[in-house]
Amino acid sequence: MSEATTVLVVDDEPLIRSGLRALIDAEPDLTVVGEAADGAEVVPLVRRLRPDVVLMDVRMPGIDGIQATTAILDSVPEPPSIVVITTFEHDDHVYGALRAGATGFLLKRCQPEELAQAIRIAARGESLLFPAAIRRLAAPHRASRPQVELTEREAEILRLVARGMSNGEIAAELFIGVQTVKTHVGNVLAKLGARDRTQAVVFAYESGFISVSDSR
Repeated sequence: MSEATTVLVVDDEPLIRSGLRALIDAEPDLTVVGEAADGAEVVPLVRRLRPDVVLMDVRMPGIDGIQATTAILDSVPEPPSIVVITTFEHDDHVYGALRAGATGFLLKRCQPEELAQAIRIAARGESLLFPAAIRRLAAPHRASRPQVELTEREAEILRLVARGMSNGEIAAELFIGVQTVKTHVGNVLAKLGARDRTQAVVFAYESGFISVSDSR
């Protein structure tokens, strides 16, 4: 049997932390290895516990989820994937965490199976892309970054990534190999200076490269 995916739960509400722990520990392949009530506690815990995934509340007193996300990704070698958990979908704090490098976000009212699946996806190093939600979050920030030169194929693939398509789905759509898609995605991330697909999509909206109609 493979080792369980390890999770650090970060939330300033004890009831939320205990509820998330119970849901996660109920899954045979997932386990909570620690909890934090404030962003200031996160980096030391991540260094000590080496979780695969951090569930990060965005609104906390002291150091919030955006600052904690930035601190993890900037200072921890081989950092874990970070999934933001939030009460409100339309929240600038969520958008700030995505810009900082969070893999994606979940609503605290999500179903238990959605929580478990999101953790598994994040642990595989994949992004949790919700195209419509990211489009709405990014709308007020359009044209806040300069455009980057992409080849025609790279631009085409970025637009498909923004629609939430996987590498396999993009390969089928464009009649090319999955490895070719991976190469193009890697080139896009490098040119945009993005950590992952989520950051690439955020950048694409902010630069005006992708319009609202492109991702529908």
